Amino acid sequence: MLHSIIDRRLAGKNKSIGNRERFLRRYRGQIADAVRRAVSGRGIRDLERGEEVRIPQKDLSEPVFRHGEGGRREVVHTGNREYLTGDRIQRPQGGTGQGRGGQASDSGEGEDDFTFALSREEFMQVFFDDLALPNLVRTQLAQVPEYKTRRAGFTSSGTPNNLHIVRSMRGAYGRRIALGGAVRRQCVELEERAAELRRLGDDPVARSELTELEARLKELRRRIERLPYIDPIDLKFRSHVRVPIPSARAVMFCLMDVSGSMDEQRKDLAKRFFVLLYLFLTRHYDRIDLVFIRHHTQAQEVTEEEFFHARETGGTVVSSALELMDRIVRERYNPQEWNIYGAQASDGDNWQNDSPKCTELLNARLLPACRYYAYIQVTDEEQNLWQAYEALAQAHPNFALRKVSAAADIYPVFRELFRKEGATA
Repeated sequence: MLHSIIDRRLAGKNKSIGNRERFLRRYRGQIADAVRRAVSGRGIRDLERGEEVRIPQKDLSEPVFRHGEGGRREVVHTGNREYLTGDRIQRPQGGTGQGRGGQASDSGEGEDDFTFALSREEFMQVFFDDLALPNLVRTQLAQVPEYKTRRAGFTSSGTPNNLHIVRSMRGAYGRRIALGGAVRRQCVELEERAAELRRLGDDPVARSELTELEARLKELRRRIERLPYIDPIDLKFRSHVRVPIPSARAVMFCLMDVSGSMDEQRKDLAKRFFVLLYLFLTRHYDRIDLVFIRHHTQAQEVTEEEFFHARETGGTVVSSALELMDRIVRERYNPQEWNIYGAQASDGDNWQNDSPKCTELLNARLLPACRYYAYIQVTDEEQNLWQAYEALAQAHPNFALRKVSAAADIYPVFRELFRKEGATA
């Protein structure tokens, strides 16, 4: 006997997970708009906090079919002392009855907007839902390869849940035809002969042969009945094999300018951008390397903690960070095996003679190896590095540069840089 087990336990605080997920999918657009409005008014430190989402009641209404009111009807309302047949009744003044506050009214009715709270996980899921690393491709087998199950025909052994009923019954039917075909032909021949003998009447010789034929027919029919309806050799099971598949191996280089021209406000904008990038990558991708590089006149690969909290400073030589990135790529990340990405944040105030060197490094070495490279300038003024990079952006479609001058600009710029192909801005 088969038993079906249905788990009807509710989630915490009597909230059904299934119903909640369906609700989030149905009103995905309104929720995404609410999340974007919330992000524009909160800081990076509060980014992972949940949010209350308000959906207008009119957006929750379900379409229904009903019979329309046809013909002419006369309705008598009790207590009417003001109106006669044919009078037009004006709309009540002083309120819309939509449940949104405003001027008080003694008439009209409505319903409040529906408000619910997004959890921290749900908020971040919607926040990063339509973002992705551009041009990400699967390269080659990783050291610990991923496997994918593929169908590989049929086999004579397997588990019951992989049993192919149609093929099994087809095999059983074919086996019964093959094993019983000759016997059935003999039965037909003997039955025809028995019919001829019965027409001879009481002939002793015919009756003796008829008795032998009937005994023979009985034995043949018993042989046919002993053929099993289904035999273990008839069973066919779906066969599946695990085959290794290429893994999407990616590395993101984070390059941040910490020179003396980067005051606290500009450093804060750069850090906010990289915090957002860090949250996005660590939540969306299980296998991605992050390389943090800080630079002033010299570049250094640092840890995550040092990248966001170290305080050393100095002059500005941007090419030192690009040279370090190029060396790390050649030593540890083969472009044939890795998807390489770069994100650089600076105020653009570079040593004048160094900007052409930066352009040459990007044009000749880094951009041909990168899937995508983004440059963020944390000031509105067009510095010499911005002017040098503008020509690169026209020649390389995988190179993008944007300006961020205020904290409110970070998320729109980030969303524009890492938006999924086909997603709305």
